[in-house]
Amino acid sequence: MQNLLQTEIWQGKTLADLLTLDFLVGAAGSALAAIGILVIGWVVSAWLQRRVRNLGRRNKHLDDMLFDFLSSIVRYVVLGFTVLFVLNTFGVQTTSVVAVIGAAGLAIGLALQGTLSNVAAGVMLILFRPIKLGDFVEVGGKMGTIKAITLNFTELADVSNVQVIIPNSEVWGNVITNYSTNDKRRAEWTFGVGYGVNLADAERIIRDTIMADPRSKPVPEPFIQVNNLGESSVDFLVRVWVDAPEFFVYQADIKRAVKEALDTGGIDIPFPTRTIVQANVA
Repeated sequence: MQNLLQTEIWQGKTLADLLTLDFLVGAAGSALAAIGILVIGWVVSAWLQRRVRNLGRRNKHLDDMLFDFLSSIVRYVVLGFTVLFVLNTFGVQTTSVVAVIGAAGLAIGLALQGTLSNVAAGVMLILFRPIKLGDFVEVGGKMGTIKAITLNFTELADVSNVQVIIPNSEVWGNVITNYSTNDKRRAEWTFGVGYGVNLADAERIIRDTIMADPRSKPVPEPFIQVNNLGESSVDFLVRVWVDAPEFFVYQADIKRAVKEALDTGGIDIPFPTRTIVQANVA
């Protein structure tokens, strides 16, 4: 009602009429009120942002990235209402402003469908958290450690420590293999020995060599069995559990250790050979 009265008073006035002391005092009062609202809105939005962010920091079971995202949303919502209050102070009909903003938002949304799909995927990644900072993952054919998850893209550092940027729509829309979720992984190898080898001796050497490594887990029980009779070798399938952070180095170390142990034990490790017979042409 007050805004309506102000609008009716201003209508039909000349510039000289408007530039009166009363008008200037009223305009100054509106300007001061607007400045006060802006300051209060800015302070309150910053305070709420810190409170929401600190809520995630105080509890180690809560995801910091999620609360950083929520705190930013809270701040921008408060600032948006602050701007509406400022416009209302000057007699601007905020209903029409909201309608214009909505129409402009629709037009911008249609023009930025690809970008908005990345933003929507980023929101899903942050809310449902299939991956988090520090995880070693494979997604979209790329493998590396998660360094950052923003609303638009996910940043990886690959095994060569090269930065890889993946749009969030490709992350959320693809199969995600997370190697860091579980604390243990099962390493697997295939070791081939010759057909003339005593299989019990070969199995004992493989088992003793692997279990001598302190990283090998005795529980669950290691699996060491013949699973294939190849063209030139009898193949042992070996599966052993290990702590996930040690998986890659452990897998390489055991492969070398078993090979050296089989050589020392006199166990033949065959490899494919080819015999070429040349016929004499008369």
